[in-house]
Amino acid sequence: MKKVVVITGGTSGIGLNAARALVKADCRVYELSRRAEGGDPDVIHLQADVTDEAQVQAAVDEIVRREGRIDVVVNNAGFGISGAIEFTETAEAKRQFDVNFFGMVNMNHAVLPVLRRQGGGRILCMSSVAAPIAIPFQAYYSASKAAVRTYALALAAEVKPFGIEVCAIMPGDIHTGFTAARRKNPAGDDVYNGRISRSVAVMEHDELTGISAGDAGRFVAKKALQKSVPPLCTLGGKYKLFVFLTRLLPYRFLVYMVGKIYAS
Repeated sequence: MKKVVVITGGTSGIGLNAARALVKADCRVYELSRRAEGGDPDVIHLQADVTDEAQVQAAVDEIVRREGRIDVVVNNAGFGISGAIEFTETAEAKRQFDVNFFGMVNMNHAVLPVLRRQGGGRILCMSSVAAPIAIPFQAYYSASKAAVRTYALALAAEVKPFGIEVCAIMPGDIHTGFTAARRKNPAGDDVYNGRISRSVAVMEHDELTGISAGDAGRFVAKKALQKSVPPLCTLGGKYKLFVFLTRLLPYRFLVYMVGKIYAS
């Protein structure tokens, strides 16, 4: 039987490339997004906004009706905002969490009963290296991805007895449309002496020269299908080193170094 895989945010970037890699691996792939049309004709598109719990539940019910099971879920939907904490509207911060964190929560609420009843499955949650290495002027994005990471680790322990594996994937800088789609708030840049715009420029340079979306998608597809997965993994060799160093170095030094890179 072909494995049935469901990906949120699968019409572009990492999600689309993961979906294509999984199709090549002979999986039956469904992707959920707000867009009316999908990104690849070989991937089955269902329109659903991850922030709408009823739409997500209806999409999952339809997949189970068609296929009878779900083997792998990839919680990939997300976007980024940037700006100073002081000048970011609370509503915008909540929107960041609604998509990046609660969108994942909605998906997992819908699929966990399915996976539990069938005796197993796998859930991949897209976190970020920004979870252990919080990026200044990208605080709410970093916080949303830290929430994903912590949630996934707790969920992994809760559902292990049911044969369900959970893995939080932490990508580093990836070259995708994410950069252009970032909601940039320059408010207060004069007060912060131009540090907001300089920080965003560094972020965008790192992303545009980062790992390709194709390589990132293939990494996610590999984690979706390999025999077993750890509860936490990092995408990108140098980022593995950075994450490892966060366990060794004093936080005072980490804040200093990150500030020199992104907030000077």
